Amino acid sequence: MKLTSLLHYGLALLCAGLVVTSAQAQNRNPLEVQKGREAKLFKRGATKYYTERWNLDDLPAYKPQQQVAGTIRQWGSNYFYHSPLARAWEDGFRKYQPDIRFVDDLRTTLNAIPGITLGLAEVGLSRKITSDEMLFFQRYHDTHPLEFSIVTGSMNVPGWSYALTIVVNKDNPISKLTIEQLDGIFGAERSGAFKGVEWDTSAARGPEKNIRTWGQLGLTGEWASRLINVYGFNIKYHIPNTFANRVMQDGAKWNEKLVEFTNYKNPDGTTELEGKQVADAVAKDKYGIGYSSYAFPTKGNKVLAIAPRGSNNFVELNLQTLRSRAYPLYDEVFLYVAKAPGQPLDPKLKEYIRYIMSREGQDAVQQDAKYLPLPAHVVREQLKKLE
Repeated sequence: MKLTSLLHYGLALLCAGLVVTSAQAQNRNPLEVQKGREAKLFKRGATKYYTERWNLDDLPAYKPQQQVAGTIRQWGSNYFYHSPLARAWEDGFRKYQPDIRFVDDLRTTLNAIPGITLGLAEVGLSRKITSDEMLFFQRYHDTHPLEFSIVTGSMNVPGWSYALTIVVNKDNPISKLTIEQLDGIFGAERSGAFKGVEWDTSAARGPEKNIRTWGQLGLTGEWASRLINVYGFNIKYHIPNTFANRVMQDGAKWNEKLVEFTNYKNPDGTTELEGKQVADAVAKDKYGIGYSSYAFPTKGNKVLAIAPRGSNNFVELNLQTLRSRAYPLYDEVFLYVAKAPGQPLDPKLKEYIRYIMSREGQDAVQQDAKYLPLPAHVVREQLKKLE
């Protein structure tokens, strides 16, 4: 490695070390970090972030295929509890199906899959199921749960499954990257990746596809030999799983120089979120790059347009490209249910899922104005799973 690169890398580590040292001076006790979370999330959940309203006429209107009765127990994501959305769906569904009753335990996505696995809930609302959760369900049921994408994540609302943005320093000449290039920057050589509980060797790639200098991305002059300094969330958190799914074909091997951040509590009681720390670090590092969110703007950064895997069609993030899912680094939330192989789905669950996918159900999403309503092509894909 050239002396200039070594010196620069040392400075980058020093910069990262200063950030980490500063963070360590804050309160990292997880119970202290959690204090005040409820009030903060209820306040955020009551806020309407977007005024955009889409014409949903291309979504099917809800018409009951049959009248159903009974109790639906929902476990999972607290973001449906901290906003009016779960209640809006339930009240809207009961207008058509008055004999349905809901019992909710919406405190954390971590109870969604255990709930449906152990028969404690009929519905699990969650981020993407992990391999461990799928294996847990498989061990009990010898099959996998049915998965339905029910909303597209927000553009910039912390907690509400925001889209990921790629940020570089404002002085960086780069303005766009492909998913393959992001894989080369943030990932590492790998022999495969877990897709659910199956090892997929088609996700393998060699070390020749690692991208570690800005010159490998076509930059010249002083940039050509400079190491790319990468910043992101701690990889035990769920957001890196979304990034790995979208960018690294679910690969679990990251760039060996990745600088990770996690939440901590400031002296004034506010929470310093990982995404903000990433954005701040890149703003201070001319040769840095990180994944973050529009929720954490800084004048020291710029956000890149991204091309999906196998494409050179570069897409900028906005509400339209996010809702259509043309922007490749979107997130989503899922509904999971248990169904025995060869047996029909419980009729009340089938009707409820049809309602959520309907024009009325997705209008409740846009009225809530944090998550985004599903586009018609995604709704069609999800409804096929009910056939």
